Amino acid sequence: MADTSKPRPRLTQAGRPATYEVEAFNERGEMQPTAIAGEHPLTLYLDKRELVTLMTLGQAPEALALGYLRNQRLVNAVEDVAEIQVDWDTESCAIVTHRGVPDLEARMAHRTVTTGCGQGTVFGDLMEEIDGIHLREDVALEDFQLFALVEQVRKHETIYKQAGAVHGCALARATPEGCEILMFFEDVGRHNAVDAIAGQMWLDGEDGADKIFYTTGRLTSEMVIKCAQMRIPFLVSRSGLTKMGHDIAKRIGITMLGRASGRHYLLFTGAQRIRRTAPQPTALA
Repeated sequence: MADTSKPRPRLTQAGRPATYEVEAFNERGEMQPTAIAGEHPLTLYLDKRELVTLMTLGQAPEALALGYLRNQRLVNAVEDVAEIQVDWDTESCAIVTHRGVPDLEARMAHRTVTTGCGQGTVFGDLMEEIDGIHLREDVALEDFQLFALVEQVRKHETIYKQAGAVHGCALARATPEGCEILMFFEDVGRHNAVDAIAGQMWLDGEDGADKIFYTTGRLTSEMVIKCAQMRIPFLVSRSGLTKMGHDIAKRIGITMLGRASGRHYLLFTGAQRIRRTAPQPTALA
């Protein structure tokens, strides 16, 4: 039985919807209403000191903030927290403790950023750059080239097949015969794999303006922005996407495709770059 005798912090109840419905077009060009996950930046302030910006579904932001404090060992007990107030208009969460946190500056200086998927540590800096990003509009991807990429990735020898527990990302080029994988990286965090591709592109002098980026992971805002920074117009995932990832892809003009498997996919943004030339698969029952 839960212990209700201890004082609880004053909490807002500012949960947000977990999913949002957007329009997507399947491989036959049919519009298909599709649910995507919510994603919202939430900046935590502890006693008026900015801690971190977390990317979250937003279903239980007060519990998220409290759990972050606990896991970072910034507070020792729930009764140390006086209140947690979430304001989505400012995308902020104000946390007030009763007596402050001893040595907060020193403790924050030694934080370790993990490979966890939910913490958008560079979100603010990336967002400032997106309005200056312009992607090529004179490039196109035929659906048979997309299918070829999905099949090549499926056959690619990967750490995931041996051990699991990793994400993979590929940089590819469309060819008259299909698609060519130029580089493929895996890591325990999908953002690490993205960064590895960005670094190798830099080393090789590889221009992303006509390339295709493929990931096994979901398309969050940070994933979309990082691909835009590499000037890559095509972003493909075998998984789904988040609301903020969708919003930013639409804003930048990226051609974003999700749930790509076999000869099926959903086209969410940037439809002008996709050409349907392959025989169409039979509709799923």
